[in-house]
Amino acid sequence: MQNKPLFITGIGTGIGKTVISAILTEKLKADYWKPVQSGDLDDSDTLKVKSMISNTQTVFHPETYRLTQPFSPHKSAAIDGISIEKDKFIIPQTENQLLIEGAGGLMVPLNDDFLMIDLIKQLDAEVILVSQNYLGSINHTLLSVAILKQYNIPIKGILFNGKVDVDSESYILKYTGLKLLGHIPEYTSIDKKTIIEAGQYISL
Repeated sequence: MQNKPLFITGIGTGIGKTVISAILTEKLKADYWKPVQSGDLDDSDTLKVKSMISNTQTVFHPETYRLTQPFSPHKSAAIDGISIEKDKFIIPQTENQLLIEGAGGLMVPLNDDFLMIDLIKQLDAEVILVSQNYLGSINHTLLSVAILKQYNIPIKGILFNGKVDVDSESYILKYTGLKLLGHIPEYTSIDKKTIIEAGQYISL
């Protein structure tokens, strides 16, 4: 039986989803797909991940939407004069494990009535939730888990990225009952060697 796609989402924006996606892509030698790229087309997340991995097995699938402005996808699409249509998201065909990277958090709007979490549900994916320790992160993590459970979306587990906070992490894991998939240490620089090395901290 083919594994469900793994959807990498975060408790917010700017918590390291793309680096985590690169680490997981390299560790699993998975295929990579970023359905929506909003802004930074010359330095897209697909290009960033491609530059960070070393294996030759990974296939990078093209984005469904490439938006020119660095805003929420619904706003970027409106500026570009297009509308994001949910039926346009066709999951890439592959015999390999597919890793999908979201844009922003779960409740990011893609259009007036279609959120990122709706896309996850539509793609029948299993979520890896990326969390990071900062003031307010318990709230953001628990809210993310609650809405995923409300949507009946399977959660493979939680990955913590960056500084350790034992109190916060133990509370989150105890409250949610989710599996700890690993803890990626805070790196001062990221290169291909770092990406390979970081894979040892993840246990799926």
